[in-house]
Amino acid sequence: MTEHSKKAPVTNGLPGMAAFHPGVSAQLREYYQSVQEEGIPERFLQLLEQLDMAERQASADTRIKDNAR
Repeated sequence: MTEHSKKAPVTNGLPGMAAFHPGVSAQLREYYQSVQEEGIPERFLQLLEQLDMAERQASADTRIKDNAR
């Protein structure tokens, strides 16, 4: 690559900051959008429900102990 064929960095409007490849932001948006659209696996939802039940039970147990004092 010669000195003349090098492209100057594109600035992003922030002083002292060189911009990244212009397609990177579009690729990142596309990737994150696809992750959002995937949905949550059923097994993960079951584990979250079990966690919620355990937290509710622990909270109820704490209230019972506090009322017994």
